[in-house]
Amino acid sequence: MKTKKYENLLLYIPLLILTIISLFNMVNAKLVSDVYQNVFIKQIVWFLMGYLIIFILQKIKFKNIFKISKYLYIISILLLILVLFLGDSTNGARCWLSFKGLSFQPSEIMKLSLALYLVNISSRQKINNGKDEFFLLLKMLFITLIPSILVFLEPDTGAIINFLLILLVVIFSLKLNKWWYISGILILGIFIATFFILYFNYQDILIKLIGTSFFYRMDRLINFASGNSYQLTQALVTIGASSFWGIGLNKILLYIPEAPTDFIFAFSIGNFGLFSGFVILLCYFIIDIYLLYKLKHFNNKKVKMFGYSYLSVFLFHQIYNIGMNLGLLPIMGIPLPYLSYGGTNTLINFIFLGLTLNLLKEKNI
Repeated sequence: MKTKKYENLLLYIPLLILTIISLFNMVNAKLVSDVYQNVFIKQIVWFLMGYLIIFILQKIKFKNIFKISKYLYIISILLLILVLFLGDSTNGARCWLSFKGLSFQPSEIMKLSLALYLVNISSRQKINNGKDEFFLLLKMLFITLIPSILVFLEPDTGAIINFLLILLVVIFSLKLNKWWYISGILILGIFIATFFILYFNYQDILIKLIGTSFFYRMDRLINFASGNSYQLTQALVTIGASSFWGIGLNKILLYIPEAPTDFIFAFSIGNFGLFSGFVILLCYFIIDIYLLYKLKHFNNKKVKMFGYSYLSVFLFHQIYNIGMNLGLLPIMGIPLPYLSYGGTNTLINFIFLGLTLNLLKEKNI
């Protein structure tokens, strides 16, 4: 029992360190813009709720959580439809629903719902031949396509990538006939090649096929290295000008508009130095290895699929956000888990993690 508690510290200590670094950054966020005046208090609330969620989830048995996944998925779809009509528009995207002063992002809720539903469907399906595999793949693609289209209309490219990641993790966990994977890679390769042929040679045709809005979104992503992004420039200068320990509380090195959210990594280095960047990377590394180890040595296939779904999204956010802050990847609205400001993303990450830890304790699910 003591060994298990000791093992859990390998998760909770780095998680706590990340949340403390986040809160210190929120103290400085008020100097970035008046918009961020109250983010420190709000972030405390989100973290307290998050840790309370993990505590509660450890006390409840969730053997039947997958059985209600269909209803969670339907509710999430309805919320995604609702946000298209009643959502708040920010930076040209309609991604948020507000209710009595509280805002939340339905696409974040869909990540959890989609993972639960895909895992439930794939684990219940009896596969006897290639035909069964084909219809299962078709069903899973359709289930993922619906929220992807709705989120595309918002638009939220980052959420679509999350959905596709979850789908791919579940598909590869099924260990289907190798020709399905080979075919999938070939189809994807042909699709990507066709896109770039049209992009570089027949842009008029491409715009007619995918629409002006999506074309210019992809154009910004493809040409991010040659673009002049004010945020990225400020982030890179902040990192380059930072000392080992930073400038501390109640001061900021440089102005970064989205400092507490998408550019929290650069903002943290500016505030608390290169040392904080090293600590952040170390904390993520420990959490990643901990979860990978626990999942690898767990025998329940359903739980492993769900856990790997969470881990894939968790890793993607780490790699993409930090890569974006360093100018290595195009800028997208990808927050850094347990560090960036944001209620919905923070709570969903805690729920995702809490459910994974809870299910890892169950023997029969």
